[in-house]
Amino acid sequence: MSVLKILQYPDPRLRLIAKPVNIITKEIKNLAFNMLDTMYTNEGIGLAATQVDIQLQIVVISKENINKEHLILINPKIIEKKGNNSIQEGCLSIPEYRAFIPRSDYIKVKALNLFGKEIEIEANSVLSICIQHEIDHLQGKLFIDYLSLLKQTRIEKKIKKINKKNKIL
Repeated sequence: MSVLKILQYPDPRLRLIAKPVNIITKEIKNLAFNMLDTMYTNEGIGLAATQVDIQLQIVVISKENINKEHLILINPKIIEKKGNNSIQEGCLSIPEYRAFIPRSDYIKVKALNLFGKEIEIEANSVLSICIQHEIDHLQGKLFIDYLSLLKQTRIEKKIKKINKKNKIL
């Protein structure tokens, strides 16, 4: 398997909306496994295909780092939400920044698995938040979009400063 390059904010490709997967081919399966390798290599708990510049509705999620047990969800859609929760979220595409984001505590998601079978997943707490975060990516939305304009501007300035510093080195 391969480790893929993760797009970094403010790359405009992170704002593209992913298309549904019509047929689960060998290439789609390989992409999902490469996404898992990328996620685990970068010590993440979730990754959307849009973060690796593939505009398809695929997300991979670590189930709380239990022996690298994971979910692969194709064309995921949230069909039920309940409650409220907020944890400090981070993102592999926005390194070095975390924020408390309001999310639903419980969700039910309909998706396809790698065999093309329709599945329903119920999740709460951290797993629920992670799934919501990754589905946002498929819609071109980032966790910082939930923050005030002032906070978004600060993050953008900080990231530009880091990028400028890294180019000098």
